[in-house]
Amino acid sequence: MNITTFSKRVGLSPHTIRYYEKIGLFNHVQRLANGHRHFTEKDIEWAKFIQRLKETDMPLVEIQQYAKLRSQGNTTLESRQTLLENHAKALQTKLNAQQQHLKKLNEKIAFYKAQTILENNH
Repeated sequence: MNITTFSKRVGLSPHTIRYYEKIGLFNHVQRLANGHRHFTEKDIEWAKFIQRLKETDMPLVEIQQYAKLRSQGNTTLESRQTLLENHAKALQTKLNAQQQHLKKLNEKIAFYKAQTILENNH
């Protein structure tokens, strides 16, 4: 599929896709005889994985490192696993902090609701 179709399928702009290719995230995109990019279903899966990493706040430099390891094949499975495990730990720490923040916000909201009820009863 061409870059326009691929862009629509993965929800990334053609500009972003070209940028990702430039920085090494899409380093195995096939080219047709006319030089146009040709994306596959496998590229869609990879793009979605990149998006998932970005949505979990993995820094782009770490995604690039993961992509580099991925392009080197199965000899880097352990390194990729370690990179993802480290990211998962950082994400879990962040989620725990966010849960604490949400708990405190909900406590404050409950306080205001109680105060509003008291004020309305006077």
